[in-house]
Amino acid sequence: MGQPIKLIIKKGAVRKDGTAVVFIQYCHNAEQRILLNSGIAIPPQYWNKKTGRITGTLPISYGEAEKLQSELTSKLRKAEDMVTNALKKKGTCPMKFLKENFHLQANWKMEQMSTAKKNLDVYWNIDDYVTSKKSTVKRCTINVINMMKSHLKSYEIHRRDPITFDSFDVAFYEGFVKFLTYDIIQARRRDGVRGLKVNSVGKTIKHLKSFLRDRMVKKIIPFMDLSAFKGMEEEVDAVYLNWQELSKIYHLDLSKNRNFEKYRDLFVLGCLTGFRFSDYSDIRPEELRGGMLYVNQAKTLSTVVVPLREDAKRILIDKYNMQMPQVSNPNFNHYIKEVAKLAGIDEMIKITHKRGNRIIEEIRPKYAWVMSHTCRRSFCTNEFLDGTPINLIMAISGHRTEKAFRRYIKADQVQKAQMIKKIWENRPSL
Repeated sequence: MGQPIKLIIKKGAVRKDGTAVVFIQYCHNAEQRILLNSGIAIPPQYWNKKTGRITGTLPISYGEAEKLQSELTSKLRKAEDMVTNALKKKGTCPMKFLKENFHLQANWKMEQMSTAKKNLDVYWNIDDYVTSKKSTVKRCTINVINMMKSHLKSYEIHRRDPITFDSFDVAFYEGFVKFLTYDIIQARRRDGVRGLKVNSVGKTIKHLKSFLRDRMVKKIIPFMDLSAFKGMEEEVDAVYLNWQELSKIYHLDLSKNRNFEKYRDLFVLGCLTGFRFSDYSDIRPEELRGGMLYVNQAKTLSTVVVPLREDAKRILIDKYNMQMPQVSNPNFNHYIKEVAKLAGIDEMIKITHKRGNRIIEEIRPKYAWVMSHTCRRSFCTNEFLDGTPINLIMAISGHRTEKAFRRYIKADQVQKAQMIKKIWENRPSL
């Protein structure tokens, strides 16, 4: 076993009925140890001290030896997981963590029989989790959590078995990831495309883990080991728009498509500020001070200060009086493609991404790749290519390391290609 933890029967601890309790013993060190009552008791003579197992000769009146041993093994593994989890957290005493959480499992099972059914329903708890988050996270994060809930419901229908808190184990994780990768039908796609991209799957798993951890911290459910619920992320070769393309969108005549204006204006504002969609779509009047925007970023919870360009002022202040239109991210991603198409951003672009273990190549017009995240990437890339110091760009973008920033913008290759192009332009042609 990975931890100094085992099953024992205390010597001489025989009860009046002739049985003795099987304990789970954890030795933190030579002086500190803790005993956890497994809830199973048998006569000591049917316990093999060397192997730490019930002997096969246990009379059936005390229960089936195989089933009792299986239950003991399960509880031992649960205790091991708790110790491993506690040791990973700085300042957490594994003995205290075991004492506080091990018996919650048994208590929770009892509460299941007496508590209102909805209080232990997974989806009811997700709604309760969302309610608790509304005052601390932005609307886009709430939308992502609700999308995670929708994916769970789709998987429940797919597997034809209700999802409960007991469902969340390694087998569930593997099945859920496989379903998200290959089987789920993408929302808002008329062609019935199945399977999500790696980053979408990773985002779903991330928020599922956060939800389950919240329920554990609040003692609504017992401890469960989520170490197998691995996050996943793919480096995306996404597009960015240069200043000429952004100018086309900014000056686009939308008099015949008035509904597109708010999406165009939000997009341009995002490209001029470098904010995430959750930030530039929810700017508030009190965040403007002395011509600067003081925005508390929803993802990192850090405050960034950004000077407003004249073009950004015309949109944010002159046109909307610091009250930008409220739109959903899915609607934004849909309509901004139409705007880019009208602006003639139609160069054919090939993008590769993973779906499971397969590499998918897609060739589409550039407008088809434009989305809310294009704003942030365009801001970072354009500023970098214009010579703005990286540390100043990172102060706005929120990137922690230069390595992550360079990987994000993909600008090294772009810059080198532009430099070579300028050299070639000064050379004689054939």
